[in-house]
Amino acid sequence: MSVSLTENAARQIKKQLDKRGSGIGLKLGVKKSGCSGYAYVLDYADQLNEGDQTFEKFGVKVIVQAADLEFVDGIELDYRREGLNEAFQFNNPNVKGTCGCGESFSV
Repeated sequence: MSVSLTENAARQIKKQLDKRGSGIGLKLGVKKSGCSGYAYVLDYADQLNEGDQTFEKFGVKVIVQAADLEFVDGIELDYRREGLNEAFQFNNPNVKGTCGCGESFSV
């Protein structure tokens, strides 16, 4: 199992955690949503729970619940700025399709 992130993503996560003033990393998960099936969920992680997996790169931790690992195994989390928009991008090799609005995906 692996989850990786780019240097840009790590820099943004660190910036957000510093601004928040607490947290051990970023929690990455999925939830049932949209017309394709699943959507990504990002949140701050303040503690590790039983079964959580931790992936660390560039000094930043990404925490994934055991139940979500099969959906995000091999994913690379990136942070990009395109024009006036900036957002996290999910490069997930497990995705078989996405919905037209880009909000959800299927595996």
